Amino acid sequence: MSQNPEYQQELQKIKDKDFAHDWVSSSGFLFYLQVFCLIAFVLGGCYMLYTKRFEKPEVKVQESTLYTPQYK
Repeated sequence: MSQNPEYQQELQKIKDKDFAHDWVSSSGFLFYLQVFCLIAFVLGGCYMLYTKRFEKPEVKVQESTLYTPQYK
């Protein structure tokens, strides 16, 4: 199996660039991708809670049921 050395060099370059072949760099990339996604999810949730926080509705209460009732 004596193949062309140029072919072996090109094959090695492709293997070095391959995401699935180099597990050291791919695992680091996936770790930082997970951290980024988690931070983005937490910040997005906090922003939604801040903008859509509970707003006290204006409730119409009968005047006769107040602490100091007012009768007509």
